[in-house]
Amino acid sequence: MTFLLVCCVAVGGFVGAPARFLVDRFVADRVESDFPVGTLVVNLSGAFAFGLLTGLGLRLHLPVAVEALLGTGLCGAFTTFSSWSFETVRLLEDGQLLNASLNALVSLLVGLLAAGAGLALGLVA
Repeated sequence: MTFLLVCCVAVGGFVGAPARFLVDRFVADRVESDFPVGTLVVNLSGAFAFGLLTGLGLRLHLPVAVEALLGTGLCGAFTTFSSWSFETVRLLEDGQLLNASLNALVSLLVGLLAAGAGLALGLVA
């Protein structure tokens, strides 16, 4: 690991984390729901973006620094496993078994589909 790669991850994270916050708040301010729609939008769009980046990286042989900046840094900081986990547990604690189950299943299944779709698009675009 080089200092350049660490800096690339840091810069990507510096952009990705506030972007996550802003997108989550933007969605949450417009959709009244007990369901964590903002986190779902963040994670699904991030999974698609990371899949797309991976596909482009494989096809175009992107430099490792670009993958560190956009993949690990930006997409890694943009998406949020910890918030998803916390919100799912909170829904369970509130007795919202259906919403908790939907949050878990939709996030995992659609997230994998979104990543796969991004990857496929990146490989052919």
